[in-house]
Order: sequence, then C-alpha cells, then structure tokens
Amino acid sequence: MLSLKNRSLLFLLMVACFIITLTSCQTDRNEIMALGKKVVMPALTGKDVTMLYSDSTVLKIKLLTPHMQKYEKEVKEPVTIMPKGLFVIFYDDQGKEATTLKADYGVRYELSKKMEVKYNVEVININGEKLNTEHLTWDEQKKKITSDAFVKITTAKEIIMGKGLEANQDFTQYEIKEVTGTIRIEDKEL
Repeated sequence: MLSLKNRSLLFLLMVACFIITLTSCQTDRNEIMALGKKVVMPALTGKDVTMLYSDSTVLKIKLLTPHMQKYEKEVKEPVTIMPKGLFVIFYDDQGKEATTLKADYGVRYELSKKMEVKYNVEVININGEKLNTEHLTWDEQKKKITSDAFVKITTAKEIIMGKGLEANQDFTQYEIKEVTGTIRIEDKEL
C-alpha cells in the first residue's frame, strides 16, 4: 500500500500530466485559418526599374518606379504593382516629352491594358496644366484617363475643382463631370 505522502505525490503528478495534456492539445484558431490560405508570391520583383514602351521604334512611354512586383499565377489577371510609386513620361509623335504622370501607388492590369494609380496623383500636360487627384485610371487601348474622385485642375488663368474627369491620354482635352468651383487667377505685376 501507498503511504498518504506517496498518494498525494501521485495525485499531484496525475493532475500535472492532465493539465499539460489539456494545454498541449489546444490549437490557435488563427493557425487553422492560415492553413487554408495560399501565399501568393510575385513572379518577378525589381528595384529602380525603368520600362520603355515604343511603337515602330518611336519611344512613346517611359515608366520609372523604385519598386515593382509582377504577379502572374494564382491571380485573376496578371498584374504589375508599383507599391512605392511611379513616374511616367508620355512622348508625342516627334519623340518630345508631352505629359507626365506621378503617383504614390500604381497597378497595371496586363490583359485589359489598364493602369490604376492612387494617392497624390499629379498629371502635367504640354501646356503646363496640372491635374491633382487621389485616384485615376488610364486605359491604354482607348488612350483615355478617367477618375470618379475629386479633381483639381490648375491652368495659367484658373483653378477648376470637381468630381470626376474624362480626358485624352495626353491631358490636352478634358471634361470635369461635376464642377464644384472655379477660382480665377489674376496676373499681378510686382
């Protein structure tokens, strides 16, 4: 027979084993949920990337980005993401710089030939007219830029504000969908 001291020690040992067994069998819910998720990795990654687009050996577009990720598999449509911003130069038929576009974030959809840019978007055309917005879509096939966000256009004589915009690719012809205000700029001689 076991003494009272040994029985108490055995009881404590069994309780300790039971507690250890219970705690080791618990599974974190987040761990289970993560098992079903696939990690999508970029097929291509680049730093300080310069991409040139030409048509019949004539330079049309130059895109610069500090960081680029290209996803091709396990996505609905292959995309190129520029998470740290981009700067784009559009050239005219004579190869001269016509329009610039910069933004803090960009995504190019490879099949639909569209680019979406966000955050601190700025477009400047050959006439020096400047567009500022937070969201813009460029349709490469239609050669149009559109936005449903707030837009501000600054020209030499006025500042026009509104919601939504449709313009040609080089931003020389544009229409604000809902004009909310216009400020005239006066030339002052010093």
